[in-house]
Amino acid sequence: MNPKPYSALTRRGFLASSALAAASSAFAASPPIRHPRATSGDSVVEPDWAERLTITVGNRNGDLIGSNEKVLQAAVDWVARMGGGTVRVLPGVFRLRNAVHLASKVRLLGSGSDSVLIKEPSVTTKLAADSDWFDQEITLKDASGFQVGDGICLQTKNPHHGGKDVYKGTLIARSGNRFKLSKALRKNFWLMGDSQIATLFPILNCEFVEDVVIENITLDGNKAQNENLNGNYAGGIFAQDCSRLTFRGVTSRNYDGDGMSWQICHDVRVEGCHSHDNTGLGLHPGSGSQRPVMRNNRLERNNIGIFFCWGVRNGIAEQNKCLENRSYGVSIGHRDTDNLIRDNDILRSGRTGVLFRPERGKDFAPHRNLVENNRIIDSGKSDGIGVDVQGQVESITLLKNDIRETREPAARTGIRIGPETRDVKLIENRIHGFATSVREKK
Repeated sequence: MNPKPYSALTRRGFLASSALAAASSAFAASPPIRHPRATSGDSVVEPDWAERLTITVGNRNGDLIGSNEKVLQAAVDWVARMGGGTVRVLPGVFRLRNAVHLASKVRLLGSGSDSVLIKEPSVTTKLAADSDWFDQEITLKDASGFQVGDGICLQTKNPHHGGKDVYKGTLIARSGNRFKLSKALRKNFWLMGDSQIATLFPILNCEFVEDVVIENITLDGNKAQNENLNGNYAGGIFAQDCSRLTFRGVTSRNYDGDGMSWQICHDVRVEGCHSHDNTGLGLHPGSGSQRPVMRNNRLERNNIGIFFCWGVRNGIAEQNKCLENRSYGVSIGHRDTDNLIRDNDILRSGRTGVLFRPERGKDFAPHRNLVENNRIIDSGKSDGIGVDVQGQVESITLLKNDIRETREPAARTGIRIGPETRDVKLIENRIHGFATSVREKK
C-alpha cells in the first residue's frame, strides 16, 4: 500500500488542529461572574465583603496601644497571620527605632496629618573588630546609644574593588559592645574598610511582598538629627522586589535620603502623595521597576522630583506638581524606555526642568519616551535649561509642552538637544522667554 503524501497528512493535521483551537477559544471567554464566592486558592475572584478584618493602633486608644514601631509591627504581623486586612493607625505620634515591615495583603491606613511616624535620631560608631561574611555578630567601638531591637545599617569599603558594601538588619542580642544580628553577614566588614554602623532604616519597609496599600499617613525622617542613607537602601517608604504596591495620600517629609523609593518593584501606584523637603529624591522608581504609575502627587524641595532609575519601562508620570526641586524636576536615563511624562507642572527647578541623562552609549540610553503637555517654567539659574536631551537617545517626542521663562532671558535655553541624539521630534511646543528657544548641536 502506497503511503499518503506527506503534504496531505500535514493538511489534515492542520485542519484538525484548527478546529480544536476554534472550539477551545469558544470556551476561553468565560461567562460573567455574577455570584462570586471565596474559594480556596482563588486569588483573582473575591466577593466584595461589607466588612473586612481591621485592627486599630493608637497612643491611648485602640486594639493595641503604644507609641513606637513595636506596636505597629505587632498589628501588621497579626493581620498578616490572618491572611490580610487593615491596620488602622489612630491619631498620634509614633517614634521609631526600627522600620515597620509591611506584609503581603496588608493595608496600613492612617489618619492623615494626625498620624505621624517619626524617625528617632541616628547614632553612629565604628566597628572595633573584624567580622567576616559568614558571621552573625559585630563588635562596636562605642555602644552607647545602641539598643537591642534597633534597626541598623552597616557600611564598609570593599577591599577588592573599593566600592561600598551595605548591610541592613536589626540588633537582636547583646553582651556589652558585642551585638548579634538578625541575619548573617554576606560581605566582609573589616576594620581596614573603615566599617561603621548607624541606626539608619526606612520608616516603612516592603521586601518581597505583594498587594500592599499604604494610605493617608505622615512619615517624618527627622533629617536634622539623622545621617544620610541613599535611596538604594532606604527612604520614608522603601520597597525591594515587590509587586502591586499602592501609596495613596501619604506625606513623606524630611528624610535624609529619598521620600519614596522602590527597587525592582512592579505595578507600583503612587497617587495623591506629598513628598517634600527630603535630601534625595521625591519619587524614585528604581532599577528594573516595570509599569509604575505616579499621578497627582506634589513633589517639592527635594533634590530631584521624579527620578527614573535604571531600566524603568512603561511608566506613567502625570498630573504631578514638581516644585522647587534643587537639581531637576524630572530625570530619566539608563534604559528607561517607553515611558509617558504628561500634564505635569514642573516649576522652578534648580538646574533643569526635564533631563534626559547622558548614558554610556546607545544601548544604555532612554529611548522611545513621550513628554507631552507639561508646564515647564523658570528652570535653573541664569544658564538654566527647560528640557535637556543628551546622550545617544533615540525616538523621543516632545509634544505640546509649555516651556516658559518668566525671568530675564539671560543665557537660558528652552530645549537643548545633544549632538549624539537621533530622531528627537519637537511638535507644537510653546517656548517663550529664553535667550535661545532650541539649541541643537550637530
